[in-house]
Amino acid sequence: MRLINRRPARPMAVFLAALPFVAVGVAYWIGSEIRLSANPADKLLPAPETIVATAKQLFTEGDRRSGQILLWADTLASLRRLFLGVGLAAALATTIGVLIGMLPYVRRTLSDFVAVLSMVPPLALLPILFIVFGLGETSKVVLIVVGITPFIIRDLSQRVLDIPHEEIVKAQTLGASTGVIALRVVLPKIIPRLIQSVRLSLGAAWLFLIAAEAVAAESGLGYRIFLVRRYLAMDIILTYVIWITLLAFLIDWALKAASRAAFPWLEESL
Repeated sequence: MRLINRRPARPMAVFLAALPFVAVGVAYWIGSEIRLSANPADKLLPAPETIVATAKQLFTEGDRRSGQILLWADTLASLRRLFLGVGLAAALATTIGVLIGMLPYVRRTLSDFVAVLSMVPPLALLPILFIVFGLGETSKVVLIVVGITPFIIRDLSQRVLDIPHEEIVKAQTLGASTGVIALRVVLPKIIPRLIQSVRLSLGAAWLFLIAAEAVAAESGLGYRIFLVRRYLAMDIILTYVIWITLLAFLIDWALKAASRAAFPWLEESL
């Protein structure tokens, strides 16, 4: 049998999925052991047990001055900014994407503009956003919106254009107006794609969030990482990085599960 036709059984699939994670963990452990054996005071690659102890402390012990558990406070601050930015981007992209895909005049007006806008590096706009919106929450949320909205717009507008024209014609034959067609024909078709587009944009959204928090913030996961880097506190930094990765995975998994529950006929490939 050709390799292209071979599919792993469930136990083998689980083993193969876990293999890269185990390999990275083992490689880190070996590297840490080598560095610590040469220099026990080395801070670059703290021992795994040190990271575990630090993580336990960060998740359970409050700050000496405020009594607040900083990791949870940073998590809430970052997730609030992330959800607000991604939510606004999804709503804005859905509206504009439907208009571009459905209406030729809007498509002629905005399609090239959105394409050019998607080429602008969002991080290059960060100083401008801080000048216009200040150093508060607004600039951080706007950076996420600016960073991921053009991509989602282009993806959704193309999905609208891919809807068979016969379906649009049938709706018009039954007397549906443009608004009704958008709500009853187009929108149900693109919601599954919207969820996938948001999932694909989450990595970029986290990048923009961490960058904005690193530059100007008083709380947040990115703020804390860049605050402790001056002390070379790699055990804290690695704990935060692992926590951010876990949060991103859980959000992606939740969106995937929601898509499967709402659209069971959809073949998930992401």
